[in-house]
Order: sequence, then C-alpha cells, then structure tokens
Amino acid sequence: MKEAIHPKYYPDATISCACGAVYNTGSTKKAVRVEICAKCHPFFTGQGMRIVDAGGRVDRFRKKYAKSAKTVQ
Repeated sequence: MKEAIHPKYYPDATISCACGAVYNTGSTKKAVRVEICAKCHPFFTGQGMRIVDAGGRVDRFRKKYAKSAKTVQ
C-alpha cells in the first residue's frame, strides 16, 4: 500500500443513535451520529408490517389493481 493516502482508522469509534443506543466499532471517524438503528428501526422492532396510508393511496392502489389480480388467478 502507498503511504499517507489512507484515512486514519479508529478501532474504538462510537456510533450514537437518536434513541440513545451506543455501539462501539471501528471506523475512519471517531464518532458517528445516526437517526435510526437496529433497536429503533421498524423492521427489527416488528412494526414494519404496519401499512401507513397517506391520503387513501393504499385503497386507491388496491381498487385500481383488484380487477387485474382476479383475472391473473
């Protein structure tokens, strides 16, 4: 490897989440702040299967493609 072209590596870097979780890992940055992590992400907490309907979009989609779903079967 060439000398002096790689960033400094911190083996004791910390990752801090907005929910309060703190992880220790290795990184090229000493501290990293994230908004979401495995402790608060909906996929990992089981809340990911919930359908969020914004302005009836889900109902419109289901109504639009209900006919094609029946003919495909």
